Amino acid sequence: MKTPSHRILVMGVSGSGKSHVGDQLALALGATFIDGDDHHSPANVAKMASGRPLNDDDRSDWLATLAGLFAEYKARNESLVIACSGLKKRYRDRLREGDQALRILYLEGTHSLLRERLGTRAGHFFKGDSMLASQLADLEPPSRDEAVTVSITLTPQAIVERFTEKLTPLQQGSLG
Repeated sequence: MKTPSHRILVMGVSGSGKSHVGDQLALALGATFIDGDDHHSPANVAKMASGRPLNDDDRSDWLATLAGLFAEYKARNESLVIACSGLKKRYRDRLREGDQALRILYLEGTHSLLRERLGTRAGHFFKGDSMLASQLADLEPPSRDEAVTVSITLTPQAIVERFTEKLTPLQQGSLG
């Protein structure tokens, strides 16, 4: 019997570990991993690198691109994990246009832990505590019915295990 395919969004603010956890989750599932940051326009990257947060208009084409990737993998019945902030419900709704059965893993963390993690990152375009504050202000945490929420205080392996344990119930329509 063929293993079911999944399209999964790993979401959270910058510093939550989306890329690392997403990559580990994709490995565990035999899925393709895509870092949503790699699909930002040069203008968006430059804006963030200068310390200015993105607005809804800046994110529009980016979200459309990511939704298109979910749709492509769904059409091929292949598993895909994308790391993307997914801050607002309407952003997640836009991503769901690529696959109505999109699974979501929300990486939740405190402001102090996120700030600490961002302070240790080198070479990333996301800069400054003001940008983190902006993301936290924009964040509309998903409900239990929309996503599986896991604390970033857990190890990446434990986060992946918690989420994959939920995939079977997810197929039956319950996020538990």
